[in-house]
Amino acid sequence: MSTRELLSSSAEELAVAGCPSPRVDAEWLLAHVLGVTRTDLYADGNRPLEPGEERRFRALVARRARREPLAYVLGEWGFRGLTLQIDPRVLVPRPETEAVVERCLALLAGLVEPWVLDVGVGSGAIALAIAQEHPSALVVATDNSPGALAVAAENRVRAGLVERVELVQGELFAAQEGPFDLIVSNPPYVDADELDGLEPEVAQYEPRAALVSSGATEAIAEEARSRLTPGGALVLETGDGKAGPVADLLARLGYEEVSIGEDLTGRERIVDGRAPG
Repeated sequence: MSTRELLSSSAEELAVAGCPSPRVDAEWLLAHVLGVTRTDLYADGNRPLEPGEERRFRALVARRARREPLAYVLGEWGFRGLTLQIDPRVLVPRPETEAVVERCLALLAGLVEPWVLDVGVGSGAIALAIAQEHPSALVVATDNSPGALAVAAENRVRAGLVERVELVQGELFAAQEGPFDLIVSNPPYVDADELDGLEPEVAQYEPRAALVSSGATEAIAEEARSRLTPGGALVLETGDGKAGPVADLLARLGYEEVSIGEDLTGRERIVDGRAPG
């Protein structure tokens, strides 16, 4: 079959399976197999695939049709200027988290060699993006999951940031006392009774411990103040509709200049505040 025919039939298969963007997904998968860009696929739409290429492509389409996240099927995902290794040991980085990084960079602007703590590093998306985009930032990143730390370590090497991002295994702060100029976290914030209502990609495939709320947001907010420099900032990603309560929590704990920020779709998903100066 030609690339054009394969794209058409595979997009139909993914649409029947309920994938939200079947044509785009088929393009990503075929481009991945052929080692080309999605644009290149249309430069020669009549090109026939080798039998091995077609088998690989169909196997990937079958995985996606089972609603396995596209990032897991591809094995990598883009986040800001990074290409990250992604697999079921970590959450798939999302666009709203890019806005979290943007807020962190704004708060760090003008600081020379700021010391940053990322609580719950996962794939390394936040920690590595901050280190990449603030050239003098030094980042410590913690996670209780050995699997997540292994993924983050691979991505740290890929990004060439081994010297500026330290990875530490342990619960939450993992005994890191600071003081830090900024602490950031994308903690688990999905209520357990919400999980079954989410898309299969999330509910069935992504690591539950990184998704389901277990009081991490409250614990991080309470403990972060003593680990921040005077005027240092805490930045938290929150669930949709939960920014207000998290902002109220920070205010009750004595944080100053508490603010709520929007993600790229205009939803209030980012909360930050400063330790008293």
